[in-house]
Amino acid sequence: MGKSYRFGQFVLDPGRRTLSRADSPVSLTPKAFDVLLFLAQNPNRLVTKEELLQAVWGDTFVEEGNLAQYVWHLRKALGDNSENPRLIVTIARKGYQFTMDVTAVDAGAVANDQAVQVSTEGPLANTQSHIESRGDKAISRAPKPWAKAAFLVASIFILVVVVFASWRHFAGVTPASQKVMLAVLPFRNLTGDANQEYLADGLTEEMISQLGRLNPEQLGVIGRTSVMRYKHSDERLDQIGRDLSVQYLLENSLRESGNHVRLTTQLIQVKDQTHLWSQDYDYPLKDILTIEDDVAKAVGREIQLRLTSKQQAELAQSHPVNPEAFDAYLQGYYFFQRNTDKDTDMAAKYYERATQLDPSDALAWAGLSRARKWQAVRGLIPKDEGYRAAREAVERALALNPNLAAAHAQIGRIKQQVDFDWTGADASFQRAAALEPGNPESVRMAASSARMLGRFDEALQFARRAVDLDPLNADSWQSLGDTEYYAGQLDESATDYEKALELNPDVFPGNISLSRTYIVQGRAQDALSEIELVRYDPERESLQAIAYHALGRKKEADAALSELIAKYRASTAYQIAQVYAFRNQSDKAFEWLDRAYVQRDDDLVVTKVDPFLKNLHNDPRYVAFLKKLNLSN
Repeated sequence: MGKSYRFGQFVLDPGRRTLSRADSPVSLTPKAFDVLLFLAQNPNRLVTKEELLQAVWGDTFVEEGNLAQYVWHLRKALGDNSENPRLIVTIARKGYQFTMDVTAVDAGAVANDQAVQVSTEGPLANTQSHIESRGDKAISRAPKPWAKAAFLVASIFILVVVVFASWRHFAGVTPASQKVMLAVLPFRNLTGDANQEYLADGLTEEMISQLGRLNPEQLGVIGRTSVMRYKHSDERLDQIGRDLSVQYLLENSLRESGNHVRLTTQLIQVKDQTHLWSQDYDYPLKDILTIEDDVAKAVGREIQLRLTSKQQAELAQSHPVNPEAFDAYLQGYYFFQRNTDKDTDMAAKYYERATQLDPSDALAWAGLSRARKWQAVRGLIPKDEGYRAAREAVERALALNPNLAAAHAQIGRIKQQVDFDWTGADASFQRAAALEPGNPESVRMAASSARMLGRFDEALQFARRAVDLDPLNADSWQSLGDTEYYAGQLDESATDYEKALELNPDVFPGNISLSRTYIVQGRAQDALSEIELVRYDPERESLQAIAYHALGRKKEADAALSELIAKYRASTAYQIAQVYAFRNQSDKAFEWLDRAYVQRDDDLVVTKVDPFLKNLHNDPRYVAFLKKLNLSN
C-alpha cells in the first residue's frame, strides 16, 4: 500500500491525489498538487526552481513565473501566515523550502479521511487553470552574443513598464510622504554558459540605473554593490528585505534556447513574501531589434499619470542601439568592476572597441575615460598620455549626451584630481547627483566634494543618502566615516569605519582611516595596533611616524620618517608633509607640500580639512598655499 504524507493538520495522499485538512477537503489543480507533493517529499531543504520544474514538468519548457503563481496559491490553500510564511519559504533566486516536519504513513491509515479528488472547480482552481492554460513553449538554437545584448536593452525598458504599471499595487498602501524602497536582485544566469555572466550582471546594473532615475522622490532603488552580495546567496527573502530596508524585491532570471531569449521577472512584497505579479518575456531572435519602439509606446501608456511630462517624453524617445557595441560595453563594464590591473586593461580594450563600433555611444566613451584615467593612476600607461586620453574621451561623451550623469562624474574626477579645479569639479559632481539622485556612486562623489570644500552639513546629507541607497556597500560607510572624520565627529567616524571594514576588510582606505581617527582622538596606542593591518607600505610608514611621535617615542618616530623619505619621496610628498606638520616642523611641512604640488599628489584634495595639518593653520604660508590650490574660499 502506498504512502501518504502528514504535516500539521494536513494529509497528502499521492495514490488518491487528494489533500485534506482536519478531514476537510482542499481543492487543488493537478499541477499544484504535483508541486506540493514534491515539496512534501523533500522537506526542510532547499528545492531549486530548476529541480522543481524538472520534477513536475519534465523536459517541457515552462514559464518560471507560473511556478511562482502555483506557490502563491498553495500558500493560500494551506492557510500559510502571510506575515511570516511557515510552510513554503522562498529562498532568494534559488527556490523554496518546505519547512514543516513531514511524516510518511500508510495510506490505509487515512483512507477514511474525507478528502476529495483534485478538482479544477472553484475560484482558486479557476485561477490555477488559467495559469496552466498559458502553455509551455519549446525553443532551440542559441542566439549570438550581440543579439542577447540587444534583447538586454529591450528588456530594461520592458521591466520599467512592468514595475511602474504595478505601482497601483503598492502606491495606495504606502504613505505619500514615505519613499518606496525596492531592490533589484541580481539576474540569475540560466543560459548554461558561465561566460555569459556579464550579460546577467549588465542587466542588473542597467535595470537599477533605469529604475533609479525614473522617480527618485517616490521610488528608491538599492545600489548594485549591496544587491550583488546576494548573487550566490541562499538568504531568505524576508532577511534580504530586513538587510536592505526595502519593502519590495524584483527577482529576475535570464535564459536562452535556440532563436529565443527569455526573461522572467517577479515583484515580491517583502513583509509577507507575496508575489504581486510575475511575468515571462519570450522573443524570437528576428524580432529583438524591433521591440524598443513597442516598449516605448507601452511606457507612455502605462505610466503617463505617474511621471512628469518631461519624464514621459524622455521615455517615449527611441533608444537605438548598436548591439555589438553594447555587448562590448557590457564586457568593459564587467572587467572594470573586477578592479585589478589586468582587468582594467581588458576593460579599456572593450570600451575602446565599443566606441569604434558605435562612435555615438556616450556611455562607452565615459567608460573608456574611466579606464584610461585608472590606467594612468596605476602606472599601466604613461600618466600624461592616460590623462589626456581620459579627458578627450569624457569630453566626447558630454558632447554626445550633455545629460549623462556618468560623464559629469568623470569630468569631475579629472577636474579635481588632475586640474585642481575644485569649483569646476564640485559643479560636475553636483550635476551628476542631480541627474541620477539614486546612484550611490554619484552621491558619494558629491559628498566627497562638499566635505573637501568644508561644507560638512551638505556632505553629511549626501553621505547618509549614499548609505541608504547602498547599505551593504563598504564604500558608502567609508564615505560617511570620511565625512564625519573631517567634520570632527570622531566617535561617529570610528564606528562607521569599523562598519565598512566589517562589510569588506579590503575596503580602501579602511584601516588607514581608522588609524588616523584613533590618532586624532588621542588613542595613539590603539592606532599602532590598527596600523599593523595596513597593507600599503608608504601609508604604514607615515602613520607609524605620527603615532610614535604622539607617544613620545622619538627614536622610532624618526626612524619611520627617515625610511618613508628614503623609499617613497618621489610619490608620497603629501604624506611626508603630514608627518612634519604633526611634529610642528612648519618649514619642512611646507617644503614637502610644495613638492606634493609639483607631483600633482592626489591627497592634496584634503589640504583644507586635514586634521594632521592643524599646526599649520595660523601660518600665513598655509593661506597662501590654499590659494595656490584654489581652495582659499
